[in-house]
Amino acid sequence: MVQIRSVGVIGAGQMGTGIAHVCALAGYDVLLHDVSVDKIAAGIALIEKNLTRQVSRNIIDHEAAQAAIARIKPADELQTIGATDLAIEAATENEEVKKNIFKALAPHLGPDTLLASNTSSISITRLASVTDRPERFIGLHFMNPVPLMKLVEVIRGIATDAPTYETAVNFARSLGKTTTNAEDFPAFIVNRILVPMINEAIYTLYEGVGTVEAIDNALKLGANHPMGPLELGDFIGLDTVLSIMNVLYEGLADSKYRPCPLLVKYVEAGWLGRKTGRGFYDYRGETPIPTR
Repeated sequence: MVQIRSVGVIGAGQMGTGIAHVCALAGYDVLLHDVSVDKIAAGIALIEKNLTRQVSRNIIDHEAAQAAIARIKPADELQTIGATDLAIEAATENEEVKKNIFKALAPHLGPDTLLASNTSSISITRLASVTDRPERFIGLHFMNPVPLMKLVEVIRGIATDAPTYETAVNFARSLGKTTTNAEDFPAFIVNRILVPMINEAIYTLYEGVGTVEAIDNALKLGANHPMGPLELGDFIGLDTVLSIMNVLYEGLADSKYRPCPLLVKYVEAGWLGRKTGRGFYDYRGETPIPTR
């Protein structure tokens, strides 16, 4: 098995920065890449902010935070990621975007570099097929927010070999995570169950069964969920929710996975949730206000 000492993370958004954060805390050298220098800098600044928050809450000490941030370096060019032992793609949930990243990275990879995707729904087998090493390709689906959530879904493609799987499991556990094996079916385990629930909550709103507040309070108080499904959809990003529903609908050909038309309308409007300031709640004021 390959010994992982360095990790390349492609994507400096919410998921990529979270992955870089936990890898650096666990003692790995991390290279962080995105499409622009500004995005990489913003990502590293976010990691510093989140590490500082952990120090203030006595989750980690100041020395650990400083050591972690020192291990994270910007990778302005994608090709530099190829020198790492493990390259993790954490780009937007779009199959063509992800495939193009792996195609562009391929000529620069070391002979033993392992590849992973943080995809939450897309076929690992299909993503691996555009690389020169499908046997060294794996799905590592971290949960959001990565520093807080304990689970990593590990997904083998049809060609993934046993040493790659074992290395991936050991790596995830070295980050303090618990792993679960998921087969390479659309949306795997967590999102196969979770995202259709969010979609059904949107149908419940669409059909006038309840208001935004009523639906979220019903699930928080009636099912003991920490967050209502519409609030959770806003947190995940409604564009990501729609993308996963489309993967399920197209991949399983079952009408129960049809995305709610209201979800489609919100995405078309650019109301994607917290990251854009509006979704099923308006986040632009001091307190979130339902938009319907």
